[in-house]
Amino acid sequence: MRLCPILTVDIDWDNLGFGFLPTDYMYVMKCSQGGNFSKGELQRFGNIELNPSAGVLNYGQGLFEGLKAYRKEDGNILLFRPEENAMRMRLGAERMCMPSPTVEQFVDAVQATVLANKRWIPPVGKGSLYIRPLLMGSGAVLGLAPAPEYTFLIYVSPVGNYFKEGVAPINLIVEHELHRATPGGTGGVKTIGNYAAVLKAQSAARAKGYSDVLYLDCVHKRYLEEVSSCNIFVVKGNVISTPAIKGTILPGITRKSIIDVARSQGLQKNFLSKLPVWQSFLEATFDFSDPKAASGSVWMICQKSFQSQEVEERLVAVDELLDADEVFCTGTAVVISPVGSITYLGKRVSYSNGGVGAVSQQLYSVLTRLQMGLIEDEMGWTVELS
Repeated sequence: MRLCPILTVDIDWDNLGFGFLPTDYMYVMKCSQGGNFSKGELQRFGNIELNPSAGVLNYGQGLFEGLKAYRKEDGNILLFRPEENAMRMRLGAERMCMPSPTVEQFVDAVQATVLANKRWIPPVGKGSLYIRPLLMGSGAVLGLAPAPEYTFLIYVSPVGNYFKEGVAPINLIVEHELHRATPGGTGGVKTIGNYAAVLKAQSAARAKGYSDVLYLDCVHKRYLEEVSSCNIFVVKGNVISTPAIKGTILPGITRKSIIDVARSQGLQKNFLSKLPVWQSFLEATFDFSDPKAASGSVWMICQKSFQSQEVEERLVAVDELLDADEVFCTGTAVVISPVGSITYLGKRVSYSNGGVGAVSQQLYSVLTRLQMGLIEDEMGWTVELS
C-alpha cells in the first residue's frame, strides 16, 4: 500500500515543549442568553474582539476544556474521548449559568478544527495537537448578571511534554495554608477562575525548585485534593487510591480513563501478551542502564501485572503519602506524571528510588499507546479522522 506524504510545518519536533504556537484556523460559534448555539464556522486564527464590559472579563463567566489529537503511523488522526469533554463542559456551563453546545456540536467542532490544522499535528512519538475549547460570556454586562451573549471558540497548538522533566519523576510540595477550592464552590468544574487562584502557591513552589503544588482540603487540612492542574493517585501494595470526586476536585477525563484501565483485567492480559512490543517501547523510553530507572524494569512491571489492581476512590489522608509505594499525577496535559518526591511540613519523602514506579510506568504505557493507536482500542474511546 502506498501512503500519501504527510504535510507538516517546519518545526523542531524533537524540542517541542508545552507552549503556545499559533496555528492556521480556529472555530467560532455564538448564541444569546436563553438561546441555543447555531452552526459555527472556521476562521483564520487571530485576535478576537471583546467589549470591555464582557461578562468573562468582569465576572469570570467562562469555562475551558483540554484534549489532544495524535497522529497515527498510517497518517490518520486520533482523538481521545472528545464526548467526555463535551459532557463536562455542559455540566460546568449549568453551574456557571451559561448555555453550552450540544455534545454533537462540540465533537463536530473539534473534528473540524483539528482537520483544518492537521499539518500542525506532530509526527508519531513527537507530541500531540493540544485542543483548547473555550466557552465565555462575551456579551456586555455591567451589573452582576449572566452575560447576554456567549461565544464558543476552539484553538489548537502542537505540544510536547507539560513538565520540563518529561516522563521523569516530578517533585511536589504540599500546600497547607492556601487552598484551591471550597465545598459548594466551583472546584468541580473547569471554570477559568479556578486556575488563577493557584498561581501564587505554584510560583512560590517553583522558585524553591519544586515542580508543582499538592493541595489539601480546606476544612480538615489533612485530605488530598489535587495538584494545580492534575489529579493525584497513591499506590500502596495492590491498591491504587485517589481522592473521591465530591465537588471540590475536577473529574478529570484522564483520571477516569486510568481508573478504568487499572481495573481492566482484559488490558492487563493484553499488556502481558505483547511483551516484546512493550520491551522495545519501554527501553526506548527509559534508560534501564540507570539503576534508578531499572527499579521499574519490564520484569518488575510483569510481576506487578500478574496481580490485579484494586482502585479506591475515597478520602486520602496526607499521612498516607509517608509510606506509599508510588505516587503519580494524571491530566490531559501531563497524561501520567510519576512523582519522585513530596515535601510536607519540611519532611521530604521519595518514591521508587527516585525512578519511575512500576504501576505508573505500566499505566502510562498502556494509555499513551492507546491514544496513539499502537494497541487495539477495546474500550471504544478513540475517534479516528482520515
